[in-house]
Amino acid sequence: MGKREDLIAQYADDLKTKCGMNPDMDLLTKVTIGCGPAIYNADASTVASSQPEELETVKANFLIKKLGLRDGPELLDAINKVVETYGKSERNKYRAVVYYMLTKHFGKEAVYG
Repeated sequence: MGKREDLIAQYADDLKTKCGMNPDMDLLTKVTIGCGPAIYNADASTVASSQPEELETVKANFLIKKLGLRDGPELLDAINKVVETYGKSERNKYRAVVYYMLTKHFGKEAVYG
């Protein structure tokens, strides 16, 4: 397996064990590919959920630009819900996993169709 496939397997494991979700592997693969080279960078591959500016970046660059959602308080609420599901104490919240859960939360799987 290649590096990307190893990472996708790791993300699927996080979704199962830490988030209690059974991942749609096709969607998870597409979301991971959509993250681009960020998945290979230790800093960029994770979401620093304790930093408000990082949550704003997720909101602006992913929820608004990528998923096409309108700005509103429900966007940060959804991000906080995903962080809660992942586990606030979980040190490495992988960007692809967070984006996958946000995509499912808003029912925006068609963006990756």
